Amino acid sequence: MQSQYFSRIAGELKISVHQVQAISGLLAEGATIPFMARYRKEATGSLDEVALTTIRDTLGQLEELDKRREAILKSLEKRDLLTDALKAAVLQAESLAVLEDVYLPWRPKRRTRAAIAREKGLAPLADALLLQEPGDPAELAAAYISEEKGVATAEEALQGARDILAEKVSEDGSARALLRDFFLQEGQCVTRVLKDKEEEGAKFRDYFDWSEKAATVPSHRFLAMLRAEKEGIVSFSITPDREEAIRRLCALFVTASVPASQEVLRAVEDGYVRLMEPSLESETRKTLKEAADREAIRVFADNLKELLMASPLGRKRVLALDPGFRTGCKMVCLDAQGKLLHDSVIYPHSGERAREESGRMLLALCHQYEIEAVAVGNGTAGRETEAFVREVMPDATIPLVMVNESGASIYSASETARSEFPDKDVTVRGAVSIGRRLMDPLAELVKIDPKSIGVGQYQHDVDQARLKQSLEDTVMSCVNSVGVDLNSASRELLMYVSGLGPQLSGNIVAYRNEHGPFSSRAQLKKVPRLGPRAFEQSAGFLRIPEGKNPLDGSAVHPERYGLVDAMAKDLGCTVKDLLADTTLRARIRPENYVSDTVGLPTLYDILEELAKPGRDPRKQFEIFQFSGDVQAIGDLLPGMRLPGIVTNVTAFGAFVDVGVHQDGLVHISQLADHFVRDPNEVVRVQQRVQVTVIEVDVPRKRISLSMKSDAVPSERTVPGDRQKRAGGGKKNSEQQRNSGSISLDLKDKLSAHFKN
Repeated sequence: MQSQYFSRIAGELKISVHQVQAISGLLAEGATIPFMARYRKEATGSLDEVALTTIRDTLGQLEELDKRREAILKSLEKRDLLTDALKAAVLQAESLAVLEDVYLPWRPKRRTRAAIAREKGLAPLADALLLQEPGDPAELAAAYISEEKGVATAEEALQGARDILAEKVSEDGSARALLRDFFLQEGQCVTRVLKDKEEEGAKFRDYFDWSEKAATVPSHRFLAMLRAEKEGIVSFSITPDREEAIRRLCALFVTASVPASQEVLRAVEDGYVRLMEPSLESETRKTLKEAADREAIRVFADNLKELLMASPLGRKRVLALDPGFRTGCKMVCLDAQGKLLHDSVIYPHSGERAREESGRMLLALCHQYEIEAVAVGNGTAGRETEAFVREVMPDATIPLVMVNESGASIYSASETARSEFPDKDVTVRGAVSIGRRLMDPLAELVKIDPKSIGVGQYQHDVDQARLKQSLEDTVMSCVNSVGVDLNSASRELLMYVSGLGPQLSGNIVAYRNEHGPFSSRAQLKKVPRLGPRAFEQSAGFLRIPEGKNPLDGSAVHPERYGLVDAMAKDLGCTVKDLLADTTLRARIRPENYVSDTVGLPTLYDILEELAKPGRDPRKQFEIFQFSGDVQAIGDLLPGMRLPGIVTNVTAFGAFVDVGVHQDGLVHISQLADHFVRDPNEVVRVQQRVQVTVIEVDVPRKRISLSMKSDAVPSERTVPGDRQKRAGGGKKNSEQQRNSGSISLDLKDKLSAHFKN
């Protein structure tokens, strides 16, 4: 890596060159972002994960720039085109765009009109015209008429010269730089529906006749335009005013007012329309696409983080239900570690007799397995199943929680699920996943491809490599910030621990299965292929709550155990005493332990960890309950004020689950009483909010919501079944049959049975 890059990055981020150099060195040694952020603060200057990731990615981009530079120099040298001036220009290019502009005139290309003209010996005529001296261009061109070279007339000679000049104009670095900025600042994104595509592309109706400035187009709209074009619904172009673009080029190339200048003007016009405009439009598309990708990926990563860091219920015995109507509800019982104890199927929505039998089974299992919480998936029949459970439960001491089941079906059909439950079908695996999500969302969701969780925005349209890297960074950050129980973590969870991966995590699980629980972090060194570097990177993030060394249950790195031992010795106590006694810790003077390798940032982290060893940064779990007045979209009425949970945040607003199997949209303009530039300023995934229904379109399954204090319902609401809506949200006969109530006598008997 060239040293000037360190200065460049340091200047852009306003940090020291030493910090960038140190981070580059750590990355070269295989250090991960979480490890550097937590355990190498002296070297990084206490930079957070965002800054460290930016430096890593920038160094990677500059490395790619160097590789391209090297490839260009080799190509030029191989073709005997490399001059000292050209080499200097290649070496001095500070961006890929500038580098490609330098290389463009020398890039191998197909046989162009300009190349043919050069073969006919017309390059000197082009040079003469560009000088724009007084005289008749036709007289100059007459000297180039040659039957042998295929130039029959003076006009043919002039045309060839103009072809050469057009290419010269289109490849001029200064001209391209000037118009590249013009395209980005003044270009218009224009879409028009293609013939006979109106019906097929109804979902893209907004873009049938759309124009918007490229400089201000939001990422989600740009990606939507690209998708509409890709699906063959609209045409899409990004260009500025053509006359103004040509005027700007003429200011560079038309330097006089003589007859030759007219030839140059014609060449400039041709060079722009035929060559430069399509080329710069492609560049502009790429630039805007990269910006849109970055924004969409950022939104996805932010949403994923909130979802992964959702509050865990903790180690409780859970009964989980994967709801269904005709196929029944898959029911599983899990112990406090998430182990499957029982699975069966109940049919609470298949008539009164089946419903009563389902109630008996539910209560019996709650009693048999001493259930402490019930989890119900929020998919089809979720609210109906929730109502059934609330009806038959004997009291309110056992919490009932609706769990977002997005991606559970992906997990249940995965290799991971098959290895965990080889003798169970996908429905049982899905119910287990729902229950485990309640206990620990992070530990369960890492088993699923993040793109399947449903919190992204145009995730299939963005750069997949960048998306994968960003989501992996996010998962790794969450896993390492929480920490992992070494003796209970799955292979999939261990994979995201700093320094580990598929191979080492599998080796850890295999070693644990063969030798029993780990008694110390040091025992990790006995795991096959887990060397000193992997131990250094991972050990601080792995926890052994009941380990021999009390520090093994904390985030204190083993490399600092000696330091904590010294603190305890100086106070005349044990490390265990130090963890238990606040007054002892208060007597520690961190400045007394500063050394060449340990500074105050690390010492303060150690003291904070001693106060709360193994502290989980996630918020305490709180039970959420949807309104009992609505269960389906047809139950919604404008003006209703309802509790909801944010399920996805996008650049244009937030989607909120109000318990009707269809998320509603709170547009960015409805997020708050004040102006909102970025929805992330107001809401986050899993946030609990109060919303007002402002519009409902039942046939199209669209719900418009507002978080404003003075939200006004729309008059455009499209009702579904007017009779049902007139009844204040009452269920129709089919719903009554599927969710009929259990008789009071039986309910009392079941309650008594459970209590006994």
